[in-house]
Amino acid sequence: MSKQREITVLTDVTLITCIVQRGIADTIIKAATEAGAQGATVYFARGTGVRERLGLLGVAVEVEKEVINIVVSTDDADRVFEAMYLAGKLDTPGMGFMYMTPLEKAATYIPAALIEKLTRAHK
Repeated sequence: MSKQREITVLTDVTLITCIVQRGIADTIIKAATEAGAQGATVYFARGTGVRERLGLLGVAVEVEKEVINIVVSTDDADRVFEAMYLAGKLDTPGMGFMYMTPLEKAATYIPAALIEKLTRAHK
């Protein structure tokens, strides 16, 4: 006899994506975690385009990138986004780019005790 499996679907979550110069991701992830994020996925990428130099400032933009993906509750999204932005110094030309995307549906393993706790909190 097989155990019936259920999918726990999260519907109030947001994906934060941050694209930065290689070597900066660890600092940004630390800030995101301190702001409430539970974890992150990081992968390497290579940027291409017509901009080898950024604007009139002549700041060289590295082609090697780190892409950080973090899924957070919508309630925490603005706080985590701001912490990541400041930690990555994205207000500096050529440092990177980030954006938030509302997710329609997400699923992962959630311990039964946590589901029960969250259910009681919303009643």
